[in-house]
Order: sequence, then structure tokens, then C-alpha cells
Amino acid sequence: MRNTIVGVDLAKDVIQVCVYRNKKVQSNTEMTPDEFLAWLFESTPATIVFEACGTSNYWKQKAIESGHDGRLISAKLVSAVRQNQKTDKNDALAVIQATMLPDVNFITGKSVEQQLQSIKRLRELAIKQRDASHKQVASLLLELNFRVPKSISGMANSIEDILEDATNKLSFQFREALNEAMNQLTSLAETVSTYDRCLEMSIQDHPECQKLLKLEGVGPINAINLYIALGCADIGTFSRGRDASACIGVTPRANA
Repeated sequence: MRNTIVGVDLAKDVIQVCVYRNKKVQSNTEMTPDEFLAWLFESTPATIVFEACGTSNYWKQKAIESGHDGRLISAKLVSAVRQNQKTDKNDALAVIQATMLPDVNFITGKSVEQQLQSIKRLRELAIKQRDASHKQVASLLLELNFRVPKSISGMANSIEDILEDATNKLSFQFREALNEAMNQLTSLAETVSTYDRCLEMSIQDHPECQKLLKLEGVGPINAINLYIALGCADIGTFSRGRDASACIGVTPRANA
């Protein structure tokens, strides 16, 4: 950790910056995001610690790009050491106080490569929407005594037959709605496939993911999940293999 420690509280429209050097608070000022960005590139290298929040990963990367040692610290820890009422100034100072505690575990931030997590979350959302739509369409058809295959392609073929059957007494409006629902379901399935391709292609740019693929039972998606969970882009995240195992819910087998 460098001699100068900067505690940063990221508010919605302003950024509070507290500079601590030589065992003394040198300044505790409010800046706009543009002012803070310029300040990062103009300041001498320091340890800049951000209270973890929605934009902290972005600012950590900017701090690193400008030559600083960027770190993230738990908001709960900052709250625990804050001595006075909650204000931006007090929060920025509390970030420094929390940083100076012994054996502080800093939060692993998301590197640019770990933006994979955003794709992963979009994929998870699309899967939930796809499955919900699939179940709804299947249950509606079952109420009308139409049993369709579980696979989306099989369901699409069955619905096409249902729509073309003029003798099943389905109204024009229901046929139109059913066709639209099936189009939506097909679109969601294609979206999931697109996200899968994006993730699988990303593995080629990440040697760590390629190594994880060598593990028994680990495919492309799980390799990326492990890469994100273990923070493989940040070497030294875990001091022991046991800590890494605990992070993903794997514990050593007990030996009598």
C-alpha cells in the first residue's frame, strides 16, 4: 500500500475524495465525475480505495489506468467504522479508516475481461423468460386438450399444425395470439443461443478459462462461471487453495 491513501465515496452526482498522507487528512473535497477523472490522471500514484457500489468497478479501473493502486472495500465494513452521522465526508473518511484496519480483505473488482458476468446475467434472464413463456404456452394449450412436446422446436411444429387445423374451433384472435406467443418463445430461445455463442467465443481470449475446461465435468459455461467466481484475472485473490474452494462451496473431504 502506498504512502498516500485516498478514500472515495461515490454518490449519485458527486464524488467525495478524502486524501490521507503522513498520518493526517490533507483534504476532503467534493468533485464532479469529470473533475475526479481529471484529478486521477493529474495526481501522483496513490492507493485509492472505493466503497463498493454500483459504479465502483468502473472507477477502480480508471484509477488503475491512471497509475494508481485501485481497490474496493465492503460498504458494511465502512459503515461499521464510521464514527459520526452518515455524510459524504464522513463516508470518505471512514473508507480510509477501514482500509487501515489489520487484515482487511478487499473486494475483488471486475476487470474489463470480467464483463463476461454481464453477458452471463443477460443469459440467465433470457433463460428465465424463455422457460416461463414455454410453461405458459404449454399450460394454455393443455387446457384446450392440446398436448405439445417439451422441446421448443417440437412445440413450434405442433403449434403450426394447430394453427393450420381449421376444424379445432379456435377463434381467429386466439390463433393470432398463439402465433405471437410462439414467435416470442422462439426469439427468446435464439437469444439464449446468441449469449451462449458469445460466452463460448470469449473463452478463446481467456487462457484461464481454457485451463478450467480441462477439469472433469466443466464445460464452457461452467468454466466462465468459475472464472468469474474465483476472480482469475486478479492473481493473488486467494492466499490458499482452501479459500478458493470455500468461495465456490467446495470443501475438503473430512478424513478420520
